[in-house]
Amino acid sequence: MIKRLLCVLAFGWTVATAAQAQTVDLDAATITQLAAALDAGRLSSEQLVRLSLARMDAYDDVGPRINAVIVRNPKALAQARALDAERRAKGKRSPLHGIPVVLKDNFDTADLPTTAGSVLLEGSLPPDDAFLVKRLRDAGAVIIAKVNLSEFASGGAYSSLGGQTRNPHDPLRTPYGSSGGTGAAVAAGYATLGLGTDTGGSVRWPSTSNGIVGLRPTMGLLSRDGIIPLALSFDTAGPMARSVTDVAVALGVLAGVDPSDPATHKSEGKASADYTTFLRPDALKGARIGVAREFFGQDNEVDWVMEASLAAMRSAGATIVDVRLPKWLMDSKGEFYSSVRLSEFPVQIEQYLATLKPGYPKTLGEMIDRAYRLPAPRADGSGPNGSRWSLFTREKRSAPMTDGRYTAVHDHALPLVTAALNGLMAAEKLDALVYPTSPRRPELISAPAPAATVPGGPGAADGGIHLASLSGFPELVVPAGFTADRLPVGISFVGPAFSEGKLLGLGYAFEQATKARRLPAHTPALKGEKLSLGPR
Repeated sequence: MIKRLLCVLAFGWTVATAAQAQTVDLDAATITQLAAALDAGRLSSEQLVRLSLARMDAYDDVGPRINAVIVRNPKALAQARALDAERRAKGKRSPLHGIPVVLKDNFDTADLPTTAGSVLLEGSLPPDDAFLVKRLRDAGAVIIAKVNLSEFASGGAYSSLGGQTRNPHDPLRTPYGSSGGTGAAVAAGYATLGLGTDTGGSVRWPSTSNGIVGLRPTMGLLSRDGIIPLALSFDTAGPMARSVTDVAVALGVLAGVDPSDPATHKSEGKASADYTTFLRPDALKGARIGVAREFFGQDNEVDWVMEASLAAMRSAGATIVDVRLPKWLMDSKGEFYSSVRLSEFPVQIEQYLATLKPGYPKTLGEMIDRAYRLPAPRADGSGPNGSRWSLFTREKRSAPMTDGRYTAVHDHALPLVTAALNGLMAAEKLDALVYPTSPRRPELISAPAPAATVPGGPGAADGGIHLASLSGFPELVVPAGFTADRLPVGISFVGPAFSEGKLLGLGYAFEQATKARRLPAHTPALKGEKLSLGPR
């Protein structure tokens, strides 16, 4: 009897010790794990924010000079301490309580400038927070920085105010745009979670290029209130993180109806308060996955990663089906996108500018005039962005939104694209359509800049990015592997409207089967980033 009791006590001590000794690298910790450690008192939000700021100190302006941050929140540590005290006194507000977040600098923040990366809006403090920013703050998240972007969310990962952002996997390569600062910051570990925006690939390109998870949600699932517009027919916010779990947690906090954004009424009854319930490691078993091979054949190593990804899904029990997209869609998707995108910006940017304080431009014409006054860099390093500013003139000359060239696409072609993709998925009984998010590895920053006549992003005409933009469908990007020169490759999962739960489940199962994500070589772990997650 005594011997059995001793064995039980020894077993209990071993289990307790193992639980107490459980550790994880900061880079690998999910929001769920961090929240558990915060609840247990093994970790504080103040510690997390300090770790985030330390990585910015080590890697943003020095070392590899990632240059993702435009402005830090000077009150971040004080806010983290207050949230720690609140947790102890009242418990947590949400799974994001005390979690560090970075925002693309086109989300309105009443306490930090919102500039779209442009010297034209330098120092602008909007009247209030964007709807999603308010949701994050109400959930207890700590906004630690506003990060760089393609200026006014279009073009390469460069802005006149923020300069060039670099890819933490290879600082000579682009992190892509327009949410390049968010993608680089999350990959480099500046924050657990980031918010980007996506019009024609601006969450998805940086997610694949930086080797992280990103979601362009169904149009209408997330509010666009307080986001500087590019083209509201396509604009949406999207969470970016290092794991599918973190994207699922964030989406549950962010999704829902906003009375200020009529598009969100479509999500009523379709949004979930907890998308983590869809995360099953066996979600690929029995799934039918369609492969759009039209987007293969541009980079042998990207194609190899894709074939390895399809093999992994087969091993997990999925049926892989090659499908063919309509030729008219392949031929027209870029033109459809440009027709709407270029016509909407002049009208919608002026609606946003009207909300700003005196002293800022109120029209696209004023923006062009002011841009002409900065032909050389300033003493502080900010300077002209000729590639983006040249595009202003094309946007200004674009067909008005009353013109048949716009209405024909907006009113007739876009519903046709949606119907075609719905028809394809129904006919093939697909759970998702997959393709390489970018058909080619990230380009060198020194490569020739994309022409101003191509507003859809680098390589958009050759990839599948426009499918979700034109249809309003959700698209989830998950790290899939690396090329021989250690550059990330992502795979896209596309589904019909409001199928985020299913896509997150499939993406999670794929992520768990492949475990392809890696901490970027140029932003390695720092001292003190080994976290103890067990109970006290």
